[in-house]
Amino acid sequence: MTDTNDNTSSSSAEQSAPGEQAPTIETLQAEVEKWKSLSRKNEDRFKATSAELDQVRQASMTDAEKAIEAARAEARNATLAEVGTRLAEAELRAHAATAGVELPPAEFLNLSRLVGSDGSVDSDALTKLIASLPKRSNKPVYRQDLGLGRQGDPTAGQLTREEVSRMTGPQIMAARKEGKLDALMTGQF
Repeated sequence: MTDTNDNTSSSSAEQSAPGEQAPTIETLQAEVEKWKSLSRKNEDRFKATSAELDQVRQASMTDAEKAIEAARAEARNATLAEVGTRLAEAELRAHAATAGVELPPAEFLNLSRLVGSDGSVDSDALTKLIASLPKRSNKPVYRQDLGLGRQGDPTAGQLTREEVSRMTGPQIMAARKEGKLDALMTGQF
């Protein structure tokens, strides 16, 4: 318990040391930029050294080792191409569902254009493709009432024998022309 109390008292003493000012935003941003530039330099040095190391390894390889390395690289590229297209298709479907657009059939899509040389999905190309696709419509693609046959009650709007018995001759002729006696004439009533 005394250790925590000692740490707390020493940290508060450091914060309130006379003559020291709290760092300003500008000094902190300058410090961040300094470390970023140092990091970039280190990354560049690492890349250069890695490339140099690869060249030395390539130069010291025998023909058999070079052939093995070439076969590995070819197999890796083939695997990345296959997996990359599957990944591109999955991401395309997910983005299309999110954006509410309708995808064309898969045989009309060139998914290899969405995959980079390293096997990763090119998000810029994917975004452009999604933006070019039409929005999904709420209407069905085909007419929905096609080939359904007669709908509803077949005797709807048809007159019964009782109704015809109360009608006059001209009314019966008018009903026959309108098709209101079809069910009665075919024996459905």
